[in-house]
Amino acid sequence: MSKAEEFEELRPLLFSVAYRILGSVGEAEDAVQEAWLRFDGSSARPVSARAYLSATVTRISIDVLRSARVRRERYVGPWFPEPLLSDPYEDPARSVELADSVSMAALLLLERLSPLERAVFVLREVFAFGFDEVAAAVGRSEAACRQLLVRARRHMEAGRPRFAADRRERQELATRFFEALKDGDVDGLRQLLAADVQLTGDGGGNAPQLAGAVVGAQKVARLLGTVFPWLFRIGVSLEPHEVNGQPGAILRDRDGRVLHTLALDVLDGRIQAVRTVVNPDKLGHIGPVADAWAVDREVRQARRR
Repeated sequence: MSKAEEFEELRPLLFSVAYRILGSVGEAEDAVQEAWLRFDGSSARPVSARAYLSATVTRISIDVLRSARVRRERYVGPWFPEPLLSDPYEDPARSVELADSVSMAALLLLERLSPLERAVFVLREVFAFGFDEVAAAVGRSEAACRQLLVRARRHMEAGRPRFAADRRERQELATRFFEALKDGDVDGLRQLLAADVQLTGDGGGNAPQLAGAVVGAQKVARLLGTVFPWLFRIGVSLEPHEVNGQPGAILRDRDGRVLHTLALDVLDGRIQAVRTVVNPDKLGHIGPVADAWAVDREVRQARRR
């Protein structure tokens, strides 16, 4: 097998590792490409391409994350990971761990960890790398990696998401939610929401946000049932689509351009959180991006009429 063939076979794994460490599709793709350049430029052929490339992309991702932390501290409003529509890496033996670890809720919890803790947690807890491989990837001893994992688990366990295992039940709930959303059915929405549901939007100062943070079933239902029917009246469409391994949707303007994504956290038969990403800087990998400000102006004009 040539170097290029080995790399392409491992690309899904490398991207999935990098995305969980970075929370950014673009930065993860850049990290994978940089790993390829180093692999291709190396005169020696590693004994294990998987071990070499996994370690390389992890180290690159740690360095990128350290600099990204500074930018995120200056971020305007709530920060969410870039929405991921499909995870390219599949492992039937770890499908539950992989799906939960890529959710918005889990990625936000990972933000609490230091870059080293995050890398160790992702490699060991999510992808089941051996401690020898983890140690080689992060440049620490196995004993140090075990301690890093203990600290990471402690931070994660308190708020670690536990999503409903029944995929069909989650999808049916999401379908009812989107139908009520299209109809502007405030009572129907409220019945599907947990009492302490939270609606949060990430616009990054680059787009009008649906909400910074709204808490409570009645408030969230009223806001959703008021805003979305106006969007649909001016030609915005809702395309149900899994987002970060959970039920969600892509909203597009009348020309099919991406306006924002919407992701739902479902637990115990109720929607616990609704997260929207409107920041155009985080949507370009999905497709051409809509002018959210223009859509907002059109909605305001329609409402005045």
